[in-house]
Amino acid sequence: MKKLLGTVIMAATLLVGCGEADKAGSEAKDEPININMSLVFTQNELLTQELIKATDKIRERTDGSVNIKVFPGGQLPVYKDNLEQVVNGANWIAVEDLTYLGDYVPDFAALAGPMLYNTYDEYLAMMDTDFVAGLKTKAEEKGIKVLNADYMFGFRHMITNKEIVNSDDMKGMRIRVPQSQLFISTLSAMGAAPASLPFPETYAGVQQGVVDGLEGSILTMYSTKIYEVAKNMSLTKHFLGTVGIYISPTLWDKFTPEQQQIINEELEAGAESNTAELVKLDVEYTQKLEELGVTFNEVNSEEFNQLTADVYNQFPSWSEGIHATIMKELETIRAAQ
Repeated sequence: MKKLLGTVIMAATLLVGCGEADKAGSEAKDEPININMSLVFTQNELLTQELIKATDKIRERTDGSVNIKVFPGGQLPVYKDNLEQVVNGANWIAVEDLTYLGDYVPDFAALAGPMLYNTYDEYLAMMDTDFVAGLKTKAEEKGIKVLNADYMFGFRHMITNKEIVNSDDMKGMRIRVPQSQLFISTLSAMGAAPASLPFPETYAGVQQGVVDGLEGSILTMYSTKIYEVAKNMSLTKHFLGTVGIYISPTLWDKFTPEQQQIINEELEAGAESNTAELVKLDVEYTQKLEELGVTFNEVNSEEFNQLTADVYNQFPSWSEGIHATIMKELETIRAAQ
């Protein structure tokens, strides 16, 4: 009898112990994963607002178990330092353009090269190709998972006080560019004299004649009021502004399949909303700029395409013939559209 009673007590003790262990495990599993999302875009910009909405939906749909906090305006490390946080396996999501991903997989930078895309749809279709899928696999091997690369912020054009149609019109013009060799090489090939200048100094730089203009999107021209000192936009489309959203594969594997699906779905929905709003704002801001006295003109795109083709040969880390490879993909895309 004593032996039987002892056995019952021991079994009960074990069951209680298992229950406590299960409870502790459940509590640990239910603890939210807190993640910082860092980007250079300001709080009020379209892309930032779309990412805030997407991360809010992720938090809501996961009952707070995936808590992504958005830090815009460079509050946290951005650019190269942003990607390094991801590579180091931090609880971190980096939002940067493809050129920074090119530090790890060089051909990604070529996808952000000059004179590639005619429409937003062409870029989105390019991101769905097997070619880009292969680059994403290489990035993951380097410690960077590309969650989404469909976020755009517009084509970049020439913003000056004169009509630019061809390279002769750009000769000797000092055009403000970011401190990027890709931008410098591209503007030089187009005939300009690129000048690196901090963006906050650009308005005064144009006003005082330090530079003759800048390059940027319709949204940039309107939101920064640069139209007050530069009254012409030549529609070169020399670059398309895009960003990728990157996370550590190690961090990604901490999510359940359901959480991963929710993250993917909401980031995709955010990208679609961003594109739709971008198309709308392009039209709306063009009309507003025209009312403010800005003139728009088309350019000799064929000439600029030819002049900038050699830019793709100026980066030794890019694959040989990368421009031809990308253009072949685009030809297939255009034939299907």
